[in-house]
Amino acid sequence: MNLDFGNKYDEFRKEVKAFCKEYEGIHVTSNLYSYESVVDPNVKPKIEMSVKEWQKILIDKGYHARHIPNEYGGFGGELDIVKNVIITEEFSKSKIPTGIGGQGIDFLVPTLLEMGTEEQRQRYIKPALELEEIWCQGYSEPNAGSDLASLQTKGELEGDEWVINGQKIWTSTAKYAQMMFCLVRTEPDAPKHQGISYLLIPMDAPGIEVRPLVDMTLDAGFNEVFFTDVRIPADNIVGERGQGWLVANKTLVHERGSLGDPNKMIRRYDKLVNLMKSEILDGARIIDKPVYRDRLMRIQGKILALKSHGLRLLSGRLNKGQDISLATMIVKLYGTEMRYELESLAIDVMGELGTLYDNSPNLRDNGGWQYAYMYYLGLIIGGGTSQIQKNIIAERGLGMPKEPRIKGV
Repeated sequence: MNLDFGNKYDEFRKEVKAFCKEYEGIHVTSNLYSYESVVDPNVKPKIEMSVKEWQKILIDKGYHARHIPNEYGGFGGELDIVKNVIITEEFSKSKIPTGIGGQGIDFLVPTLLEMGTEEQRQRYIKPALELEEIWCQGYSEPNAGSDLASLQTKGELEGDEWVINGQKIWTSTAKYAQMMFCLVRTEPDAPKHQGISYLLIPMDAPGIEVRPLVDMTLDAGFNEVFFTDVRIPADNIVGERGQGWLVANKTLVHERGSLGDPNKMIRRYDKLVNLMKSEILDGARIIDKPVYRDRLMRIQGKILALKSHGLRLLSGRLNKGQDISLATMIVKLYGTEMRYELESLAIDVMGELGTLYDNSPNLRDNGGWQYAYMYYLGLIIGGGTSQIQKNIIAERGLGMPKEPRIKGV
């Protein structure tokens, strides 16, 4: 792979550098950045603005939602792999926060662009991009986790409305989301993979109850959601009746590709390097200790490999006939496990301080490392466990025999 971009991109790099210089030291006021913040909390910011204001600036400049058509609220630029890389590199160097993604932007928007109606694109994409509507994902149920197609939440069409009853669990962001994209069983007599529909549900609809679930980060990052005779318009469906499994798999491709994002990994790696330069053991910096430095270099090599794989995925998107769904599963498998390895090194670097949590006065970076350590352990499970990812890659990618199925279990 030739990573020499050539002179024709020099002007674009200068443009991005100038933008980063203009907003150097910006602080975006939002809990959406949380532990990912690239701003030193001890330094008074030169510029401060809300996350919605920052998101709008980035979209207008083409540094976020770059390839989303303009008529749906995006920048409307052509797909250019090199420009994407340059934006990532310069933002990382300058410690400028990137745009916000999430379930609405990263998962739903590309699904609607591929399978939604024109009315749905016009209605939902722009508010998602501009963070006017936060989305959550209604997939897992108490008895349908890894075997998602066993879900039992029921949707019945009565006139021009769907009536929904059932329960979802492990629903991230549900407590403050305005919308949910949800899998519901609408064809009870069809085989389980063929009886599901993909519905768009307003979270303020009567009959919805959200109960937060505290996870091992000590934050209510998950929720359980209950539906009791919830009514939504009949046209709040993506694809056809019973086509929800197909639509959901389109969404899962985007989800798995975003969970191991190498761009976020690079920024986090830079913070880890700074941590290792500041932590002292036996009178010497941790980064000067061979055992720790070797672990750091192994992580750096893996990040570079993931970055190169990401470039290959972008190349695949340019070639419309190329199937990259399995390649994105590799991103999820490799990226989440590697991110946990990175956060684990940070915990070890801090020694006994790495065991602190919550409100201890000796926390580094406001406890962000401990939070991320727990959070990314969970993401090894989220979006399909590593074991499931390995099975799919082996069976569909390598042509190996399917895992034996035991009847009645």
